[in-house]
Amino acid sequence: MPAILTKIREQAFRVQPSIAVGVGVGVALAACAVYAREKKQPPPCHNNNNYKVAKNGTLHAVQNGGAEGQTCGRCGEEQCALCRGDADTDNKQNIAEADEAPTPEEHVPGLNLEFLRQLLSLVRIMVPGLRSQEVALLAAHTLCLFSRTFLSIYVASLEGSIVKHIVQKDLRHFTSLLVQWFGIAVPATFVNSMIRYLEGRLALAFRTRLVNHAYELYFKNQTYYRVANLDARIENADHRLTEDVSVFTQSVAHLYSSLTKPCFDLLLIVLTLATYSNKMKGNIFIGPGMATVVICLTGQLLRLLSPRFGALAGEEARMRANLRHAHSRLITHAEEVAFYGGHKVELGQLQSAYKQLVVQMTTVFNKKLWYVMLEQFCMKYVWSGTGMVMLALPILTGRRSDESNDEGISARTEYMTTSRNLLNSAADAIERLMSSYKEVVTLAGYATRVSDMLVVFGEVARGRCVRAVHATPTHPGFQVTFRERQPVPLGKITYTNDLSIRLNNVPIVTPTCDVVASGVTLQLAPGTHLLIVGPNGCGKSSLFRIISGLWPVFGGELAVPRPCACAHCAGEPAAPPHCASRPVMFYIPQRPYMSVGSLLDQVTYPSRADAADTEAESRAAHILRVVRLDACAARLGGLRATADWRATLSGGEKQRLAMARMFYHR
Repeated sequence: MPAILTKIREQAFRVQPSIAVGVGVGVALAACAVYAREKKQPPPCHNNNNYKVAKNGTLHAVQNGGAEGQTCGRCGEEQCALCRGDADTDNKQNIAEADEAPTPEEHVPGLNLEFLRQLLSLVRIMVPGLRSQEVALLAAHTLCLFSRTFLSIYVASLEGSIVKHIVQKDLRHFTSLLVQWFGIAVPATFVNSMIRYLEGRLALAFRTRLVNHAYELYFKNQTYYRVANLDARIENADHRLTEDVSVFTQSVAHLYSSLTKPCFDLLLIVLTLATYSNKMKGNIFIGPGMATVVICLTGQLLRLLSPRFGALAGEEARMRANLRHAHSRLITHAEEVAFYGGHKVELGQLQSAYKQLVVQMTTVFNKKLWYVMLEQFCMKYVWSGTGMVMLALPILTGRRSDESNDEGISARTEYMTTSRNLLNSAADAIERLMSSYKEVVTLAGYATRVSDMLVVFGEVARGRCVRAVHATPTHPGFQVTFRERQPVPLGKITYTNDLSIRLNNVPIVTPTCDVVASGVTLQLAPGTHLLIVGPNGCGKSSLFRIISGLWPVFGGELAVPRPCACAHCAGEPAAPPHCASRPVMFYIPQRPYMSVGSLLDQVTYPSRADAADTEAESRAAHILRVVRLDACAARLGGLRATADWRATLSGGEKQRLAMARMFYHR
């Protein structure tokens, strides 16, 4: 039996190299073929055949779903208008289309000039000046990275000396060097920990800057409302403000380490290796030249076969946001869903959103499978073989010497050990640089989402909204004016000093350019009561949205009191330099809003009463008695009690609390 096993082992060793080579070549060719096929294959189409697309990408409803009898090359179904790229040519001139100028959502994430422009604009926000905290953190982080490179070179040299004295059987020097090796471990581990600490601090500092800037834009001129209701460029702004900003800042901080330290490592390690090669009397140019050629060729190969990780990351982030939005919508409307018994519908929507995310993540995993395989083959095996050749060249091609004694052997052993450690560090640095390409491309996807968010916030705060409009017939009494394929509000807004409200032929137009009423004319003086009645959809709530400034005025003239009654906004000569935020008009929405805080905070909203403000507390208690909520306040623990008021109060109590809020701000 042992003889049989020996023969089998010998045959296996004979056959194994050829099989390994054949399998390796076959798998490599298969990987290249799959990559080529995936790069040529268009993305799947999930479009509804009942829509038609314009040149700018906006969808418009059509009756027959486009041309019939054509098979879509992407989805395999009857070809939809979006797959054909049809232009919307049959709509009337008054139908609004999105602006043909590229909007932020139309940017394709990738390593291009647009990504550099976006990244620079975000860096200016994250690092506002040379005297900022972020610059100090970057300087400390860079110093730690530079120190870590010197420590790596010193440790490699120390290990080479240890091996040399082991070969020489020099116990005294070996013990001394081993003590030094343990001693250098203390600062080395501290520097490693400091690098991670500073990376986390950098990410947090970057995120704080971006969040503060985004919040400033988000709450300027009611941008939070206009982005969700008047602008159609971004969805799920909450996900972009939280998750996307967090991932982007962490990626930036991590990439700074991933790019800076390898550059330091390569520069100093190459100089050190050249010095060691010169000591061995070898050619110092052949090895670096060979390494440069191999690295350039493998890098070009990986770049050509790399999937579009930026677009994939952006699409995955969008699907994560959709899933999160579906969960938050269910939490918000849990009572309504429970009353209707709509759990099956909501479950189907959640499963659909999750399934889309799973399909996208599976696509990313499939693409990474072949790319990581090719990457490991190039970096682990091709580079390792090149490194062994580089180590052997100075010894094999160096000038012959008679150093065949123990001293010469130990010197060559020291050279091989030190050079091998340095080459491993250099290969690790190059591998991190090459692997950073994926991270940079992924960063491009998040940079696009964050930059687009800030651009849209800024434009919406300045009054420019890109709307998704509907193809509706022209209203006989009013026609919306368009400029650059976007609706233009041509109404005039003035401020009155007598606190009156006047509308002169003001049309009621929805954000999607549906004309509800061609022209409304009315006048309200202080003390006048007006009751507006009508069927659903006639524009009752829309009229108040126009008066309050939430919706634009597309025509006519609107005269309202000034938004603020303070002396600064009124333009008085001795007015203070800042606004005192004293609103003249107080609007009550259809759905009472319950904020986070105590019952007193619900009454005083949107202002806040201090803990020592007894006057505000007494006024609130009196108003609660007026609206017959004093018993409710006593039952819930008084004005300073806190609870989830949206779930605690009944529908009628919420309406009464909204009235109390209005009486408080009279």
